[in-house]
Amino acid sequence: MTEGNDQVRQSPLAGPADALEPAAGEAMMTLIRRLYPICRSITGNGVRQSLDIIQELIPLRRHEIPTGTRIFDWEIPREWNIRDAGIRDMSGRRLVAFQNHTLHVLNYSVPVRKRISREELRGHLFTLPDHPDWIPYRTSYYKEDWGFCLAHNQLSRLTDAFYDIEIDSSLAHGSLTLAECVIPGQTEEEVLLSAHLCHPSLCNDNLSGLAVQAYLLRWLASEPRRYTYRAVFAPGTIGSLAWLWLNRKRLHAVRAGLVLTGVGDRGGFTYKRSRRGDAMIDRIVVRALQDEAGPSTVRDFSPYGYDERQYCSPGFDLPMGRLSRTPFGEYPEYHTSADDPDFVSAGQLQGALALCQRVVRYLEHNRIWRNLSPYGEPQLGKRGLYGAVGGAGGPDQQRMAMLWLLNLADGTRSLLDIADRAEIAMDVLMDAAERLERVGLLKNQSVQGSGLNVE
Repeated sequence: MTEGNDQVRQSPLAGPADALEPAAGEAMMTLIRRLYPICRSITGNGVRQSLDIIQELIPLRRHEIPTGTRIFDWEIPREWNIRDAGIRDMSGRRLVAFQNHTLHVLNYSVPVRKRISREELRGHLFTLPDHPDWIPYRTSYYKEDWGFCLAHNQLSRLTDAFYDIEIDSSLAHGSLTLAECVIPGQTEEEVLLSAHLCHPSLCNDNLSGLAVQAYLLRWLASEPRRYTYRAVFAPGTIGSLAWLWLNRKRLHAVRAGLVLTGVGDRGGFTYKRSRRGDAMIDRIVVRALQDEAGPSTVRDFSPYGYDERQYCSPGFDLPMGRLSRTPFGEYPEYHTSADDPDFVSAGQLQGALALCQRVVRYLEHNRIWRNLSPYGEPQLGKRGLYGAVGGAGGPDQQRMAMLWLLNLADGTRSLLDIADRAEIAMDVLMDAAERLERVGLLKNQSVQGSGLNVE
């Protein structure tokens, strides 16, 4: 059985990522605007065209998995591509046009060209009566059908007895396309990132996760790394399953992971725990959200949602959580034409990137420390770690961080354990640990290499 054709396409990670950070939010919006008009689906040239654009920012390794390939309990479907579609009245006037908006066609519609009655056409139309100016997003991936999505207000224009409809699409033997970017670290232990790549013209649900993931990888490339970071860009469900199928012999390398989606809207952050519930990534993200001090919500795992449900299925049970802002289905713009570039903002995207960077820093610094002077409290003043004048009120946060570290760093607790016990922000503890290490009071006890045999 074939495992797909792989293509490696390199592109430079141009320039220091830190230089991009002040403008990263606007850069992500630029990326979103470029990707927005493309009609993506679970297969087809729209996916490849989107990857070509992302490829300008980060190096990608692509995989093409042929139609008919068995993927666990699934099968790669025929490849779908579309060129044009529309509805014309009897005067030849085009009332609905795919070229005006990619959502106008039921995604994966079979090709059709015929004249039909208004009554028959009505059975193939999808609208949103509660939001009469918005176009809904609907799909028919695994059942052959055709249809059009339009604003409910457009229905009033359909007054003719007959209409000419055309969907210039194709369903043919082809392949499913997915891609990954790998940023090697000091060890073969991996942090897995994943964003879905299958929705047309939807900015928050689809493009925001892709943009944040791409710019997180650019930043990671310039940072010192203990972990290897692997990011997946794949169609939802069938794409993540295909990636798992391709990598089923090496999943033991994954130590933590995040699914990124819906991170550009106006809401606060929502984190959905992994199936395990108490994996390192769950604790790290919760700690990062607490230290962020903004509005956030943490939810327990459920087997419904995005690709976390594939990564967390019982046969894999990977430590993968999901990071979003307002959860899918809980904002009216979800899966409609109102999820456009105006619905997301550079500031919210920048905030999501900053939170992901914080999570990465916490993962990288979550090491086990041992106090090298455990018999009583070591004298910090002579090492320049206390102020010269004492007695002026209680200890500051940095001093308390050092004291907690010296007390709890017995070679058995991670920095995250100490942060949870001391209720001190982890980045403050990270700074304190570096200070204590420099003066010879702490030693890093973490194993530097994993010794994993990754296939």
